Amino acid sequence: MNYTYIVKCSDGTFYTGWTNCLEKRIACHNAGKGAKYTKVRLPVELVYYEEFPTKQEAMSREAGIKKLSRSKKTALIEQFQMWEKSEKQSL
Repeated sequence: MNYTYIVKCSDGTFYTGWTNCLEKRIACHNAGKGAKYTKVRLPVELVYYEEFPTKQEAMSREAGIKKLSRSKKTALIEQFQMWEKSEKQSL
């Protein structure tokens, strides 16, 4: 599986990326071995992700999210977190 994700950095900014191993990538970011952008903004917190069957789809979605305004990214994250909360409650 491939993932497009958004992390919230310690300074409140967002970083969007893609990976094929979400847990490993977030750990990599927090170890200071991730993207240059996140290295100086640690720690990061995973706030959003989507799953895709192919690398190309994940990369395409990453590019689309990066074009969004901060307010639209925030709305996307809030919607995702509401969905995630409802999923956990239904278990």
